[in-house]
Amino acid sequence: MHKLTVGKVILYIVLCIIALVMIIPFYMMFVMSTLTTNEIYTFPPRLWFGGSLIRNFTAMNAQIDILRAFGNSCMVTISYTVLCLLFCSMGGYAFATYDFPGRNKLFGLLLATMMIPFTAGIIPWFMMMSRMGWINTYWALIIPGCANAFGIFWMRQYCQNNVPVSLREAAKIDGCSEWTIFFRVIAPILIPAYSALGIMQFVNTWNDFMQPLLILRRASMQTLPLVLKTMVSDRGTDYGAMMLASTCAVLPLLIVFLCASKFFMSGLTAGAVKE
Repeated sequence: MHKLTVGKVILYIVLCIIALVMIIPFYMMFVMSTLTTNEIYTFPPRLWFGGSLIRNFTAMNAQIDILRAFGNSCMVTISYTVLCLLFCSMGGYAFATYDFPGRNKLFGLLLATMMIPFTAGIIPWFMMMSRMGWINTYWALIIPGCANAFGIFWMRQYCQNNVPVSLREAAKIDGCSEWTIFFRVIAPILIPAYSALGIMQFVNTWNDFMQPLLILRRASMQTLPLVLKTMVSDRGTDYGAMMLASTCAVLPLLIVFLCASKFFMSGLTAGAVKE
């Protein structure tokens, strides 16, 4: 018992140190968003908040349209995440529930696509978007990846481990259609999986730089990562204003994670131990 207690204490100390290391970059970003560029470069570095927040806010608004970029990012990210959760859950449920010819081979082919990096197909992807007339539109950022292999795999594994076959059979006996079974019976069970997958897809889409860089040519359509890049200049960069803009870009991710962290963790661990 004594050894177990000592082991837990050591474990908690190690976890606290790791958590502190992870938190420090965010804390320093918040601190630097209240400092001027000269104050950021002082040595030793400033570890507490300064008084230049309003000055940095004014400089940031003079360089970029943060509200428009924020709205663009929200529209693209939320639309993509919602469609991804819908189509991936439907695909994963179908692979887990229905027995159709070639199911295993088709699923294996789907998993094989996960081994191909996006950069390897970025030229064909761009040519396809160009021929479809989706340059300078948000469709190219939302539609192509909303039924991705990882999401379907994730939902299939969750359905296999947490959706009993008897539940679907009972719903069919009660006269429910397949659509009713999915949306009224199965979907509520998938809430932890929805939360975990939704957070991952939300973060990836919110931080995406490559695809918007290739597709969005008009400044009024740019998302936050593209707008932040325009604040870096060879003639001098106002790092205080840029840190404030970065803080504005990071805060939604922190809020989304904190609001759904409970479901996120349960979604990650569900099915890890099968009874």
